[in-house]
Amino acid sequence: MTTGANQMAERGDETLVHTLKKVAAVLKQSEIPFALGGSFAVYAHGGHSSDHDVDFLIREQDVDRALETLVEAGFTAERPPEDWLVKVYDDGRMVDLIHRPVETPVTAETFADTINRPVDAIQMPVLSASQLMVHKLLSFSQHYCDFARALPLARSLREQIDWERVRRETQHSPYAEAFLVLLDRLDVLPHAGVTKEKETV
Repeated sequence: MTTGANQMAERGDETLVHTLKKVAAVLKQSEIPFALGGSFAVYAHGGHSSDHDVDFLIREQDVDRALETLVEAGFTAERPPEDWLVKVYDDGRMVDLIHRPVETPVTAETFADTINRPVDAIQMPVLSASQLMVHKLLSFSQHYCDFARALPLARSLREQIDWERVRRETQHSPYAEAFLVLLDRLDVLPHAGVTKEKETV
């Protein structure tokens, strides 16, 4: 299997990886809990994503300190109108610091649902494949429902995803239900009894 770091390089994302590493280093040095999410978390698990972003999850109570520390390190900060995230920029490269993904606050339980992965030689907590899938499915709504962006994640990480958990945590969403039906019809979902999440590096 191609490693996540190699996949990033193949996509020409070296500068974004450098920015990702800088943010992670600052958060680590400041002892601010975080988890890598979004497309680079998918790559870190050895999967594929059609997105092109850098997302970190942090707690809401750490937002001000994280921004202050990152600004001191040379980043530019932005507080957008959306109240669930803030942004920092590294020479124009954007990083989202998300404290309430899919209307769910980031807590200590969020950080417990991570796996330490090497991202271009730096170890960092990466959101589990199951949680990444849950977040992706719960992002679907009547205003945004692009299944093509979720298919690469589901296909490439399907053996690492606890699909029973995904069904349980997304059962209130008709959009998630429709996507899971699609995966079943495409024979992407594993057969019953093969849903245990793997944590091999």
